Amino acid sequence: MADPLWTSDAVALATGGIASARFDVSGVTFDSREVGPGDLFVALKGEATDGHRFAAQALAAGAAGVLASEPVEGSHVLVTDTAAALDALGRAARARTGAQVIGVTGSVGKTSTKEALFAALDRPAPGTTHRSLKSYNNHVGVPLSLARMPAASGFGVFEMGMNHPGELAALTRLVRPHVALVTAIAPAHAEFFADEGAIADAKGEIFQGLEPGGIAIVPFDSPHRDRLAAAARPHAGRIVTFGLEAGADVRPVEMMRTAMGGTFVTARIGTRELSFTVGQPGRHWVSNALAVLAAVDAVGGDLALTGLALAELGGLAGRGARLTVAVPGGEALVIDESYNANPSSMRATLGVLADEPGRHVAVLGEMRELGEAGPGYHAALAAPILDARIEAVLLVGEAMAPLADALAGRVRCVHVPDAATALARLPAMLAPGDAVLVKGSNAVGLARVVAGLSAGAGAGTS
Repeated sequence: MADPLWTSDAVALATGGIASARFDVSGVTFDSREVGPGDLFVALKGEATDGHRFAAQALAAGAAGVLASEPVEGSHVLVTDTAAALDALGRAARARTGAQVIGVTGSVGKTSTKEALFAALDRPAPGTTHRSLKSYNNHVGVPLSLARMPAASGFGVFEMGMNHPGELAALTRLVRPHVALVTAIAPAHAEFFADEGAIADAKGEIFQGLEPGGIAIVPFDSPHRDRLAAAARPHAGRIVTFGLEAGADVRPVEMMRTAMGGTFVTARIGTRELSFTVGQPGRHWVSNALAVLAAVDAVGGDLALTGLALAELGGLAGRGARLTVAVPGGEALVIDESYNANPSSMRATLGVLADEPGRHVAVLGEMRELGEAGPGYHAALAAPILDARIEAVLLVGEAMAPLADALAGRVRCVHVPDAATALARLPAMLAPGDAVLVKGSNAVGLARVVAGLSAGAGAGTS
């Protein structure tokens, strides 16, 4: 029988709580809808609701016990503050493991790079690598992901995000990575920062939590490379750069597009070379792959098996997954990039669409948290849209008005207020053989458009 993830005594010791009974824990969650048998349900108190209201529901669903700050019926560990207790449990998980830990942040590519790292490191010995699931990268998601890490893990890969200065500094001190990686800097959450340099400074906070002698990995091609390196220097034993340009420590010496849309790459990693295929299309994915190689090399992983993992890596839901959907008279390709969007990632994925065969259609949701510069960022997407030879554009959200104005008379353009209206209008815009990009900030809800197309909302519509 496998050792439990936690015992009630271990949870009580880590959190300073009192266990009502002895129980073993196989998982940890704060969402009562996700509770499975053996889980520890953390009853967090938020602005909108109180997790204690769902304690009985969690226990009925099979939870082994509840981490609570007020008495509940059933097995529990009673603490003063459940949010602080979750932090403490995360710290205890980090303290007890001998795993090599990698922290990942950046304005774009965090989750994709984290998943690619997991695939690469777990391939030689499946089940020995732990990573944060979904996009659990904030002040609640990071300690939860740590608390879920088995003590015997060989590697841990943790995504860390932020939208205000100081947030990453706190998260990285929980994770205490041996390797800290910044994927790229772009104007995401720009409304909270004076300029892009300030965003780079906030991302550079990840280096503050590096373990002694740890390795910082920095994007060579970024205009903020030197700024990031300066942030890393007081904390890192070594700084490694990756990128497409000559001069990076990990860089391509040859790139060739494959028949399947990916890229064949011969990369130099220090003094070594590795030839491999990046299965996912786009230059941004080549950059992600180089970052993965740098991180795997930093923790002593197998580079050859990393190449195989990168070749087989599929797109994630909302982040590049490719779906074939029914449209009147046939089928169309949908590229699902519905999870998030900023000016940099919009340009990158429009470039991917440009390389697809067939007629090009784009469903683009507004980009949130861009502040006063938002109208200009939206209007500036006209150029990459035209470069991608897009024949029909469906724009979603009020903030897309400047782009609609910039495209007027240049391409067929429909502007709608919300995702529900977009789904109602889209089928009539599609034809067999189309390649359709769906991308926007997550709050716009374009995942519903993808789900509707997948469910056949377009079939039989003219």
